Amino acid sequence: MKRLVWFYRISSVSLFTLGLIGLLGSAGLRVNLTPSEPLGLWRIVEPDRPILVGDLIFICPPDTNGMREARARGYLRFGLCAGWVAPLIKTVVATSGQAIEIADDVRVDGRPLPQSRVARLDGQRREMVHYDGGVVPPGAVFLHSEFPGSFDSRYFGPLQMDGILGLAQEVWTYAP
Repeated sequence: MKRLVWFYRISSVSLFTLGLIGLLGSAGLRVNLTPSEPLGLWRIVEPDRPILVGDLIFICPPDTNGMREARARGYLRFGLCAGWVAPLIKTVVATSGQAIEIADDVRVDGRPLPQSRVARLDGQRREMVHYDGGVVPPGAVFLHSEFPGSFDSRYFGPLQMDGILGLAQEVWTYAP
């Protein structure tokens, strides 16, 4: 009997959680549980203008071998984007036509990007592959987070803008 009660409790909590996630998602809200940006509740806002350098955005990463490997390593969380990953929340630091150089840190059009040191190993001492650099192609953005352990364009390169869900707007956040 105790097992049946626990089963019902766990099922109820699970269904409530799934319902809450569905309700938040349908309202354009997302919960950020990654340290790349402040933890908490964010709203996805449809932009009324082109995406610009400095914009904080939500974007679905493409379903590529590199992103599947990143998901397997735990760099990406489970979500509803292609490949069952959560949208990334990152700042646009370069757009189409801008030059990206990557060595120990990132340079955009020859200027160093603050807080952009490139990690050679991840937290589990596995080798990190980084983007080689180049010119951001048309219709793409180069993304960054100042959090040192962030998985961003330093490693996967520019992403196509058609994956952008919208601008990220803080609703209720906490920055530890």
